[in-house]
Amino acid sequence: MRLILALAATAIVGPASASLIPQSQYAFQNNRIPTVHESAVMARRILHLSALGTLSTVFPAADAPSSRPADVAGTSIGLIEYIADCEPTGDPTLLALDIATTFKNAAAGSNASLSLSWTPPPGSRPVSPASLPRFALTGYLEPLRTDEVAAHGIPACFARAHPDARAWFPGNRIHASRWARLVVREVYWVGGFGDRAYIGWIPSEEWRSVTREEVRECVLPGEKEREGWREWLGF
Repeated sequence: MRLILALAATAIVGPASASLIPQSQYAFQNNRIPTVHESAVMARRILHLSALGTLSTVFPAADAPSSRPADVAGTSIGLIEYIADCEPTGDPTLLALDIATTFKNAAAGSNASLSLSWTPPPGSRPVSPASLPRFALTGYLEPLRTDEVAAHGIPACFARAHPDARAWFPGNRIHASRWARLVVREVYWVGGFGDRAYIGWIPSEEWRSVTREEVRECVLPGEKEREGWREWLGF
């Protein structure tokens, strides 16, 4: 059964069509806020559809001459990185380039967080972007073992999301690189407006319990471009 996140009618339709919906009608599926598990499924769906995310790390203390300003030590920095959903556990896959700031900080011991949000395809537009789901995964980066890379078909999976990244795959002549994962320890979810969506922590065991089938069957707000937002209004 498809998981559907229903949003308030007045928050997801344009002015011209809002008058068609009774103002008292808040279109919850089964008149309820999605559960923690349903929210986890939606978050896993967003990860599955995302090719980019903001990965935040913290600069280490300055312990050697460096080109970076000394006063950024201990400061977080968020940078856009290529990501892919290649493992069934929901740990995002990354191509770690040794030269990149994000991975230098991680190698120096920084934890990491990955921020993602759902952006509907062109033609689907909510009145308020604040009504859309977004979340952050917190944890740490670790390298993938050779057997894990082979078992999960990491190069092929990553190339489907980022064909251009083949030039930087491990063994290339441009930059030293390696496959890595963000080990998810905590998930903070904002499903939209608090009166119709879950906002709060999703336990890591809930995150990891989501199946590939659930991810495939989940439909996010506005994901069906041809139907726009009407599928979320309950009719």
